[in-house]
Amino acid sequence: MNLNNHKLLSGDASFRKFYRTSKNSIIVFCKKNKYSNLVIYDAINRCLNKNKIKAPKLKREFYKKNYIEIEDLGDNSLIKILKKNKNKEKVYLNILKTLKKMQNIKSKSLITFNKNKYKLPIYSKNKLINESKLFIHWYLPKVLKKNKLTKLKNELNKSLINLSKKLKLEKKVFVHRDFHISNMMYHKKKIYLIDSQDAVYGNMVYDLASLIDDVRIKTSQNLKDKIFNLFINLNNSLDRNKVKNDFEILSVLRNLKIIGIFTRLAIRDGKKKYMKMIPYAWKMIEHRVSKNSCFEDLEETLNKYFSKKIRLKKWK
Repeated sequence: MNLNNHKLLSGDASFRKFYRTSKNSIIVFCKKNKYSNLVIYDAINRCLNKNKIKAPKLKREFYKKNYIEIEDLGDNSLIKILKKNKNKEKVYLNILKTLKKMQNIKSKSLITFNKNKYKLPIYSKNKLINESKLFIHWYLPKVLKKNKLTKLKNELNKSLINLSKKLKLEKKVFVHRDFHISNMMYHKKKIYLIDSQDAVYGNMVYDLASLIDDVRIKTSQNLKDKIFNLFINLNNSLDRNKVKNDFEILSVLRNLKIIGIFTRLAIRDGKKKYMKMIPYAWKMIEHRVSKNSCFEDLEETLNKYFSKKIRLKKWK
């Protein structure tokens, strides 16, 4: 197969490349981490479709040649719909209904196209902390002097561990893990989920935090609050205080991770465009830590080491 014969589409933050064919299909090409980016990617999509949640279907697989072929969902991303639609609450309500349906998935063991079994990992507190430490490993050396790093790392490690201990919701559900508006397409008047290969079983408000405090689209605090209330209304058996507590903690942990990931993408992979979203990630962290006393230690540490100048830096 000559990929030069097909149109290269704008990529995502993964190692995959996407090509549009003339046969209403997309070629997903990947050499690095290809088991996750091709095999597991399709297995999760199969699971979603089986549970009546729309996701791209596999047309053909050429795993040995480093690619698979999936259905073409077009170019109508949900973020485009959202920006044009004045009734944003209605759009988010439909997204939350999709989320609720996804959280009802019971399957933990999936079958891949090469007939192997794949078990969804548990999104443990240790995993959450380790992902948040991407902020420590990648962002800190980028913005701070070396003589400050050791003490700060110790303080942040302690704060992250303490935060994870304050999570209260025990029920584990299917978690997309990257449930933001850019990973949703609008095709044939339905919402389709994409980029699902990192799905896990974990805290039920992690995906809600990904959706509401999404670094890729700036939304008002009023709209964020309305989306949160819509989620509560759809899940009225939940304890609102516990949901709010875990939502705020997971939002902060996720956005620390996002800052680390975006810095890594810039340094390691040369994808510098993501750095321009870091100031907004900081803004959301600041808002959440200022509203909840459980962040007292973390807020103090962040304020001590990260000035406004650092947080608002415009990366080129």
